Amino acid sequence: MGSQHLVLCFLLACFPSILAQEIAGANLGVNGGHVLAETDENYVCATIDWWPHNKCNYDECPWGYSSIMNLNLSHPLLAKAVQVTWFLIADDLIAFTHLRVRLGGSLEDQVVYDVPSLKIPCHPFWKQHDGLFGFSRGCLHIGRWDALNDFFSKTGAVITFGINALYGRKKSKNGVWVGPWDSSNAYDFIKYTVSKGYHIDSWEFGNELSGSGVGASVEATQYGKDLIKLNGIINDLYKKSPSKPLLLAPGGFFSEKWFTELLKVTGPGVLNGLTQHIYNLGAGNDPNLKKKIMDPHYLSKISETFSALNKIIHEHGPWAHAWVGEAGGAYNSGGHLVSDAFIDSFWYLDQLGLAATYNTKVYCRQTLIGGNYGLLDKTTFVPNPDYYRQEILHTYSFLKLIMALYIICSSMLNVAFIQCTFVEPFNGKEGITLLLINLSKKTSFIVKLQNTMNKDLHISDDIIFKEASFTRGLKRTVSWVGSKASSNGQLHREEYHLSPKEGRLQSQTMVLNGKPLQISEHGDIPSLEPALVHVYSPLYISPSSISFIVFPNFDAPACK
Repeated sequence: MGSQHLVLCFLLACFPSILAQEIAGANLGVNGGHVLAETDENYVCATIDWWPHNKCNYDECPWGYSSIMNLNLSHPLLAKAVQVTWFLIADDLIAFTHLRVRLGGSLEDQVVYDVPSLKIPCHPFWKQHDGLFGFSRGCLHIGRWDALNDFFSKTGAVITFGINALYGRKKSKNGVWVGPWDSSNAYDFIKYTVSKGYHIDSWEFGNELSGSGVGASVEATQYGKDLIKLNGIINDLYKKSPSKPLLLAPGGFFSEKWFTELLKVTGPGVLNGLTQHIYNLGAGNDPNLKKKIMDPHYLSKISETFSALNKIIHEHGPWAHAWVGEAGGAYNSGGHLVSDAFIDSFWYLDQLGLAATYNTKVYCRQTLIGGNYGLLDKTTFVPNPDYYRQEILHTYSFLKLIMALYIICSSMLNVAFIQCTFVEPFNGKEGITLLLINLSKKTSFIVKLQNTMNKDLHISDDIIFKEASFTRGLKRTVSWVGSKASSNGQLHREEYHLSPKEGRLQSQTMVLNGKPLQISEHGDIPSLEPALVHVYSPLYISPSSISFIVFPNFDAPACK
């Protein structure tokens, strides 16, 4: 996301550096009275795919045993990575946030479900030369479905499941799959799911069949008719249930004409969410992958797609919401030591913030585990750097993004978003979280935050430097936290400064506030502890780093 995309109302003005070393100062003015966009409470999401261990790209096979079919659900690190986030409030543990998990992927439309009415053998995927994506049809055993739901119930995950949308269709000579969808296998599968009391938050129809498709496609008119049929099935099977799951589609790449036609055919009361897939960095073996990630202008180009989807929803389907159903940055399993390294977070967090500014309700990262872009290592289950960034976002809730006005001094300092934060929701404490991304390899930034709604701001003197050391040269720069904070005695902010180990952007070890994040000797994922910093101290952003700054009692009426 380029510097022109921000989430709160803020004014960012710059002070030039007067030292040989590159240090710049900036004012950031925030208007906490205006909401720019709102997300779902479970905005942050991760996927689990169908790819088997012999799915290979570029002479490597990076999936291992991470499939929906064979992922080791008993691995202790998997449960710890998925389970709900807990807060200690008034000596009581209270569950607060849940991870959304989307089950789906390229082989989704070749999956049949092992229900009693299935008349063919239930076998896993195998290599098949003339099969879609080079694989045969595969079958989800009902016992595996039971085990998956037991795991998700215990960990508190919110589940989106992708239904086979090609079942019963025939492939035409031009590659388009024709004929109506055969709903019989899906009907019995959903019926079984309801009978067992398994909670599915949303059912998604198909994977990458929109527009020209990837491997296969279906015309929008027929797709819309089949969605109406699926919606009727959901209404019928859930009529006695206390809640009805959402219906999502098409889980594919954006095509303005195709998406528009889909909304026109389905009409109101059918689709709850339009899910698109985004891999805007190109192929996983692209030699320019790192260069693209570090280029704010390149990252901002995807805003055109978000804007176009927003426009057609507004004009043709205001009852539906935009979702990113799958985003991995680089396609074909991502790039090793890029997608699974520190550098990837510049793309990931930038796009998370950008998507939210365009009213995207949910953003699903490809993947939780599997491929090179997994949040967890496919073999050891140890978290990769992007996992920890996702956890910080997860901890501080998204929901509302506040409007911002700014003048940016450098496109390399990106204010990715400013969100409302419920630091202690049960004690009524609200604040804001600021995400700053410094793409510059050489320049540090000193940021002063001001609330444009307040008239009695604490305005700092100009930033003054002398000598070579920043710590000796900084004189009087203060960060503003708001009058509400002062009156309540909250004179600190919480800072999470993230950097790569030894300064190597392709490091797979995340450093938080100077401390490497590593699995403990007892096998626990490290807790993410912020640095508590006095509100009148300088806010310093190092080169090639990412910072989450939490202001616990920022005066923002829009957050109430």
